[in-house]
Amino acid sequence: MSDQTASVPVKVGNIVVWALQLALAAYFLYSGWLLFGDDFVKKFDEIGFGQWLRYLTGTLEIAGALGLLIPRLCGLAALGLFGVMVGAVSTELFLLDNGDAQLPALLGVVALVVAVSRRDTVKAVVAQVFGK
Repeated sequence: MSDQTASVPVKVGNIVVWALQLALAAYFLYSGWLLFGDDFVKKFDEIGFGQWLRYLTGTLEIAGALGLLIPRLCGLAALGLFGVMVGAVSTELFLLDNGDAQLPALLGVVALVVAVSRRDTVKAVVAQVFGK
């Protein structure tokens, strides 16, 4: 098998992961922006931790969305967004009376797929930070 033929699946896989990253980034920019408006005040009142959590969640979503667009940070950003979605799923299931965990679960799975696909970037950043 030639090197050119072997690299085609790698290129296609990279394009697919970038498409996932762009879709996640667009969604989380939109979602994070909405959290700074008044649409979610009632929902976060029902959660019971105060409105600071709404602002923190919005900030984390926007930061994660921007991180997905930076090749060096995309794996860590996806991992962070996965963590935010684990919190969202837990909140929907255990703290809200009529919670629906389907969307945050789907977004969390997609973020985890990106994080695993970009694990080399995570390892590189961790190695640089911890000097290994």
